[in-house]
Amino acid sequence: MSNAAPVASVDHGAWLQVLRGITTATNERTLITTGLSSGGVGKSAPVVDYDTVPAVAAALVVANMNAIPLDWAARFSVGGVNMNFFIVKQLPVLLPEAYLEEARCGGSWVELVIPRVLELAYTGHELGGFASDLGYPEDRPFRWNDSRRHRLQSELDAIFSHLYQLDRTDVEWILDAPTPSSSFPSLKQHEIKEFDEYRTQRYVLEAFDQLSKGRDPSTMSLELK
Repeated sequence: MSNAAPVASVDHGAWLQVLRGITTATNERTLITTGLSSGGVGKSAPVVDYDTVPAVAAALVVANMNAIPLDWAARFSVGGVNMNFFIVKQLPVLLPEAYLEEARCGGSWVELVIPRVLELAYTGHELGGFASDLGYPEDRPFRWNDSRRHRLQSELDAIFSHLYQLDRTDVEWILDAPTPSSSFPSLKQHEIKEFDEYRTQRYVLEAFDQLSKGRDPSTMSLELK
């Protein structure tokens, strides 16, 4: 996504990609994007388009923008409460070619990312078009499971940490920078209150270590059909 890229004129059929326009650098996550069923949206949920692109490419951008490494970068750019397009267009979104490279655990990075994005996004029949565009049956949405979703998102955070060529020390800093710096204090405080631990930190580092050893951190097998 370059500064010169137009943000208009993409027909995703039965679904739209939107981002949360109202945010702050102190939220648990600053940048949140997702797919929505086709329909009207308000000013606080602007539609994100990237010229004419395949659904897989759009899904990769959704995953990239929701990953902790990019969110950490976004926090340096948001000075108020608005995630303006001029900010989004300057964020270090990965090029499509990066996903075609071979992952340490075998296969390409796109094969690791897409199944997780699909399961996290496709939890209702309203996004059947999104599932269909990714080659998955549009009548079989995934069940919502908070624990599993947390694992899947953490695995994506670890996958993108590798895609950005971060080492473990970088990931540790991004997740929990020591004072006087700060990374995701609201997320950390919420999880310690709910789980008695900073669970995202543990999940991400576990998945990161698995990938570093050449292992797929999958919580269970999932194949696109």
